Amino acid sequence: MSGPHVIRGSVSLPEAELMWRFSRSSGPGGQHVNTSDSQVELRFDLAATNALPEVWKERALERLAGRLVDGVVTVRASEHRSQWRNRETAAVRLAALLAEASAPPPKPRRATKIPRGINERRLREKKQRADTKKGRSGRDWH
Repeated sequence: MSGPHVIRGSVSLPEAELMWRFSRSSGPGGQHVNTSDSQVELRFDLAATNALPEVWKERALERLAGRLVDGVVTVRASEHRSQWRNRETAAVRLAALLAEASAPPPKPRRATKIPRGINERRLREKKQRADTKKGRSGRDWH
């Protein structure tokens, strides 16, 4: 393959822990599809891996709980005609999935109060706009 697929920082997918399965694809390729195993299924045992830091692993297991089957995450790729490109696509997809799932949670939003002056200015401008629009109606005009 084209090298280690980095999840984040210095952590990458360990080639030894990736399980590959190939099958016939229903994607593009014409008659070639009927004879070659170009669809790729990539499986990674998230529950048993030691490649990820423990904190990342816990986060990923929690966030991907709906996708896991016995702690194993599966990614499929069949967009390309060649098995090689499908392998690349599957590995990149898995790395992106794990990077997103193991990312730290966002910092909580700190509630802030709108300054009184800004709020008063907004209400004053709103009133001016309303008066301008009110002046356009021809009710009092003779």
